[in-house]
Amino acid sequence: MAKRMHDTAGAEEKAVLVALHDPRESRTEQEMSFAELGKLAETAGVTVVGTVRQTKDAPDPKWLIGKGKVEALRELVKETDAATVIFDRELSGAQVRNLERALDAKIIDRTQLILDIFAQRARTREGILQVELAQLTYLLPRLSGQGKNLSRLGGGIGTRGPGETKLETDRRHIRRRIGELKAQLAEVKSHRSLQRDRRRKSGAVQVALVGYTNAGKSTLLNRLTRADAPAEDKLFATLDPLSRILRLPGGRDVVLTDTVGFIRNLPHELVAAFRSTLEEVNEADLLLHVVDATSPARDEQMAVVDRVLGELGAGGKERITVFNKIDACPPDEADCLTDPVHPFVRVSAFDDGSLSVLLQRIEEKLAAGTAVYRIPAARGDLIALVHRIGLVTEERMDGEDMVYAVKLDKKAFETAGHRLKPFEWKA
Repeated sequence: MAKRMHDTAGAEEKAVLVALHDPRESRTEQEMSFAELGKLAETAGVTVVGTVRQTKDAPDPKWLIGKGKVEALRELVKETDAATVIFDRELSGAQVRNLERALDAKIIDRTQLILDIFAQRARTREGILQVELAQLTYLLPRLSGQGKNLSRLGGGIGTRGPGETKLETDRRHIRRRIGELKAQLAEVKSHRSLQRDRRRKSGAVQVALVGYTNAGKSTLLNRLTRADAPAEDKLFATLDPLSRILRLPGGRDVVLTDTVGFIRNLPHELVAAFRSTLEEVNEADLLLHVVDATSPARDEQMAVVDRVLGELGAGGKERITVFNKIDACPPDEADCLTDPVHPFVRVSAFDDGSLSVLLQRIEEKLAAGTAVYRIPAARGDLIALVHRIGLVTEERMDGEDMVYAVKLDKKAFETAGHRLKPFEWKA
């Protein structure tokens, strides 16, 4: 099935999208997957001028799609004057060479498209280094199929970042650069580990926002902490993790971190390169799994997040499922949103009432037990510490002492132990 779209391209790069569907997938899964490819292309700044789709039992080893579809695709590329063809699957170097010769166009696969978006989004030194490492790792075994791609004039998707440094020059140069990047990232990782150690020793409780890309994590971070994180209606609007202090209803402060969004078939090169950043998830005491309640693919997206968390070793972390954008859901559908495995809450980032419920759930989830402390009324410093480490549920005067019942998590309990010793602990 080939389709030509209305040409709305100006200076933007024009592209044709190609998808090979597995007949074992449902029609809904196929449509959602293809819609996501379109969203990725839009995020990369591409104007889609046509589409070609085929359902096939197995990919063609030479072209990915069938030879007849290649012919139809060649005609569509000529008709639309498209400079680029984007495939929804990862291509081998040989397939890139064959398609390039047949279509006389730049060939980009899904992995390369995602890497390109990351190259656009990276802002910090660590993010830029990680993206370049991922791109070089991806391109090294495919250099024989990238010669024409990399020498094309005009740049565009697939040529940002290290693509502009003439990757075809020499494999040894690429390997040397990969070694340099790994060494630089090792230094960054060491610095990040020191920061984690300091947070751990200080007893800071960490809560991480995780979820499918464009689920609204950054908007929630902004609303909960009054931060100013970029929050666009685009995939991977936020790439570099951002941490802010979140004050809970009982007055206790925790660290809330926004992490990069997940996506189905997240390129292995990205998972490997961004492992040090994604390790923030492993360090968290609690995960807030943010789900776009309006997405027709939310069940599949939740499964993707579960799978990626498992790959990162964070599958068993304490978690609250946050069904976000609930204000945009029909009431009957919103009432059906549940998570049979984890505690859940339905919120709108722009509704203070639902956000208050979320904050209460976070506080309750972090409270592993209740400690009872007896503190001299004159020790204002220790009284302040009691209020800082947890949620005070009861306080009373007993002679010259104050007695406090405090809900707190295990980490806060252990950290406070060197200054405060409870005379009672109830798990």
